[in-house]
Amino acid sequence: MMKKIVFLSILICLLTSFSKKEITWVAIGDSITYLNNHPEATENRITKGYMSMLVDKHPDIHYINQGYSGWTSGGIAEHFDSLGIIKADLYTVFLGTNDWFQGRPLGTLTDYTNNTGNNTVYGSFRIIVNKIRNLNASAPIIFITPMQRTDFVYQFDMKNNAFGCYRKQKDQSLSQFADAVMAICRQEHFACVDLYNKKELSIEHLVKFKRVKDPQTGKYRDYPYPDYIGIPFDPAKDEYPYPVAAVDMTYDGLHPSDKGFAVIASMLEEKMKVYNN
Repeated sequence: MMKKIVFLSILICLLTSFSKKEITWVAIGDSITYLNNHPEATENRITKGYMSMLVDKHPDIHYINQGYSGWTSGGIAEHFDSLGIIKADLYTVFLGTNDWFQGRPLGTLTDYTNNTGNNTVYGSFRIIVNKIRNLNASAPIIFITPMQRTDFVYQFDMKNNAFGCYRKQKDQSLSQFADAVMAICRQEHFACVDLYNKKELSIEHLVKFKRVKDPQTGKYRDYPYPDYIGIPFDPAKDEYPYPVAAVDMTYDGLHPSDKGFAVIASMLEEKMKVYNN
């Protein structure tokens, strides 16, 4: 009996010592991150986001959602101290698509290395990194590049719409913003989740079609990419161009569907493994 007790005690100690440590993860981002906890904001076109998908598989990881719809890296940098971002074991930074569409100047890597301020995207990212390091200098930081995007139309207000990354905004391409994230990661030796160059998330896979009126007949047609580029869309009169049947990697041309979030979660999981052993 005593031998059994001793054996069980040793077994419990071994199991405890080899169990994975619990990790607090702060996810900083824009609406793509915000939606993880707000499927109702998608008319329930998603069930869960990349954070929930990841922690479902790794219950030892606890996430805190610091996603803000419509925000840029400049907004996060400016308001960081008032956002209630806490000291954590791991941080992810998933920003850039709003910076691009709002036409913020990208700047150069020198703006990052010289900490030139919040006037460029590179400078904004430096402020964010500095703020994170002030909270926990030893915490790993994982950057996530913006993913490609096509024509976005907001379900609740179709006047809120935007063209895709097939064209430039203020003479800047979205790919340059993804390249900036990767350049910072190389500079800092950060892990990088490169969504922009992920084949499964490329622009032709974002929606199955866009339903707009044929300019010749006036009747609705389902146009695949790139056939819908340049076809007029009237938000005051036309139907919503992305019915459920159009959903692929995104549900609205910009925000990931469950399918898209699963790709993001899987890629992020690979980068996190080294910190969760």
